[in-house]
Amino acid sequence: MRKWFAIVFLTSGFFALAQNEEINLEDFAERLFQVQDEDVSYEDIYESLLLYYTNKLNLNTVNPEELASLYVLNPAQLSNFFNYRDRFGNFLSINELQAIPEIDLETIRLLLPFVTVEESLTDTRPLLKRIIEEENNYFLLRFSRRLEKQIGYTEALPLDTTFIRDMDDNVVDTLTTAPTRYQGSPYKIYGRFRTSHRNDFSLGFTFEKDNGEQFSFEDGRKGFDFYSYHLMLENKFGFEKIMLGDFQMQVGQGIVYGAGFNAGKGAETVNTTKRNSLGLRPYTSVLEAGFFRGAGITKKQGDLELTLFYSNLKQDGNIQTDTTFSDFEEFVNSIQNTGFHRTPQELANKDQIEEQSIGAVLQYSPHRRFTVGISGLNSQYSKPIQRRPNNYNQFEFKGDHNYITSAYGHYTWQNFTFFAEAARSKSGGIGAVGGLVTSLSRTVDMAMVLRNYDRDFHSFYGNAFSENSRNINEQGTYWGISVKPNRRHKLNAYYDRFKFPWLKFRTEAPSVGQEWLVRYSHFPTRQISMYVQARQQNRQVTVADENLNILADQIKRNYIFNIDYELRPWLKLKTKVQSSTQDENGVFTKGFAIVQDVNFNVWRLKFNTRMALFDTDNFANAQYVYESDVLYAFSIPPYFGTGTRSYVMVRYDPIKNVSIWLRYAQTTFPGAVGVTNLIGSSLDATFGDTASELKAMLRIKF
Repeated sequence: MRKWFAIVFLTSGFFALAQNEEINLEDFAERLFQVQDEDVSYEDIYESLLLYYTNKLNLNTVNPEELASLYVLNPAQLSNFFNYRDRFGNFLSINELQAIPEIDLETIRLLLPFVTVEESLTDTRPLLKRIIEEENNYFLLRFSRRLEKQIGYTEALPLDTTFIRDMDDNVVDTLTTAPTRYQGSPYKIYGRFRTSHRNDFSLGFTFEKDNGEQFSFEDGRKGFDFYSYHLMLENKFGFEKIMLGDFQMQVGQGIVYGAGFNAGKGAETVNTTKRNSLGLRPYTSVLEAGFFRGAGITKKQGDLELTLFYSNLKQDGNIQTDTTFSDFEEFVNSIQNTGFHRTPQELANKDQIEEQSIGAVLQYSPHRRFTVGISGLNSQYSKPIQRRPNNYNQFEFKGDHNYITSAYGHYTWQNFTFFAEAARSKSGGIGAVGGLVTSLSRTVDMAMVLRNYDRDFHSFYGNAFSENSRNINEQGTYWGISVKPNRRHKLNAYYDRFKFPWLKFRTEAPSVGQEWLVRYSHFPTRQISMYVQARQQNRQVTVADENLNILADQIKRNYIFNIDYELRPWLKLKTKVQSSTQDENGVFTKGFAIVQDVNFNVWRLKFNTRMALFDTDNFANAQYVYESDVLYAFSIPPYFGTGTRSYVMVRYDPIKNVSIWLRYAQTTFPGAVGVTNLIGSSLDATFGDTASELKAMLRIKF
């Protein structure tokens, strides 16, 4: 009775908040994802986030690993959540979140898109009937293309144009040699169907053709260039999970299996440091590498849980026969993960390597506060892999067989969570990471992470905490803190010191570096939020000094000011100013961008618009800014050079369960003249002063 009275009381102040539970993807991107200073793809991370968005976590059955993987709750909030559920039983309403100590309205607002409250009732309908009648399903079809003709689609070239240059004005190709052109159309086509119900099943398929790729059934081709598919059954036939098709694994701290929503260093300085073991997960992205294709099962017996899988996946690689520096008659320099098959050479590289993998994970969880486990992955390649030798890659993987094993665990004591994982690869190299996250008080959270990855440590599906894009040749110590004295103010900061014991690309000697970030957020009203952020990264790189190459300091600084304000429920504005500087051995360069967004609703139409001005001295100062895109698409393009960037996107829902998106984006470089100016690089480049893109998407819910 007391619980029902509390729910009725809380509902009166919670109703308006619960009505607006649509996810603010931009806020999540800026808060959780890695600091944007490289042109990397975030689609895989984004897919993991959307997996929760379309399959909400049931607060009555969710476990600590799943809830922590949203990176919303701090250690104290996680502990209080499960203590509350243990004491009062199942949630009767999502409004009860307000009754949990230290979980405030802002935190609840971040949780709402990903959680629900449902009774744990067994659905007795046949599986096929449940799949057919499931309400959580959709089919979408998306088209996009560059409107200007790129060099890859041209037949004749201007006679007065000699070179193709990259973004930093380096010559990368000559037009006089008539580089091979793209074989397909400039349209990118993407489609997906998925139906799923958490803790029951997930079924889906995805297909894609990139710009420049052919849609063809000739010469053994199968229409679209890439297909992905999966069927996952949960709690069926005595198994916790049965996986068929494409999947990923997320286990321990991500050293061996690092798929999923691993945000890394960013403005969320505490909650993102610890990885969470989620096991087998469906793969629905169109990234053509970094996943398994085959079958897997998870079986739980008491406190023990065993996962086994087998994968057979064909991957891209350029076969080499140069035996002057190789131990093999036929080999590949590396597995290519771009997924592009546009030119004859790219098509020749398609599916040249067969990778067979066998994996196993054994996990022991006697209590939700304590978990330990061991994992292993054995990979066999049909062609040996050997990089072209130079000074910095002497310890890279070489051969046709690799295995890696690890032990991992975490333990929660009050508001302290300790975690660690250590692994060893076939080469003998060791990779290890460990740390803690804690709530020191009601207002202060803290995290610390130590990591060490040997120069000969080889993990191809790992994504553990690191400064490098791969877990190799790195040592480091990270400290993060978050201070929230009240609901209107919040301060996040981190300091990371790292060392690279061996040589790296562009660094021809062992080097050291450090990085720090400070972000202050202010929420004066529910309609206004703002933040300022400063970040500095110190690295060492090789530069030429007369007749010698020396190690010099490279210092890069980034600054951001952002304000969001809601003038009306149907009108929201966003203003952002960001800049950067780089000092490399006394050479100083800079860049900035000013961005204004206007988002509004008219009738059944929803508009997202932007106008941005930018000016950067070089690509090193490119400004990475999140852009609103059609649903299930993710866009953080670099703004570089001197110009303007604008887009307008409209969403229209003509009838129930049908949505249409249309997006037009344009980048203009004033002062550029005709065929003497190239936008982009190599075959993707266009002549002129404008680069524009058109995108359209249809989504149908059945």
